[in-house]
Amino acid sequence: MKLHVHIEQDEAGYFVAEVPALPGCLSQGRTKKEAIDNIQEAIEGWLEVMESKRKYSKEELVEVVV
Repeated sequence: MKLHVHIEQDEAGYFVAEVPALPGCLSQGRTKKEAIDNIQEAIEGWLEVMESKRKYSKEELVEVVV
């Protein structure tokens, strides 16, 4: 899966990472690399939580590749 991540440096010097396609999926790090590592973990957690919120039967699921 590929997602766009927006990274900017805040006033305190931390790098803040946000995934626009995943509302509320944010993280930060002292370095840009740390922010990227942290946002990858945040994305995994976000997807797990969202998937657990509603269970679908296999007949209702369709896979789409874009």
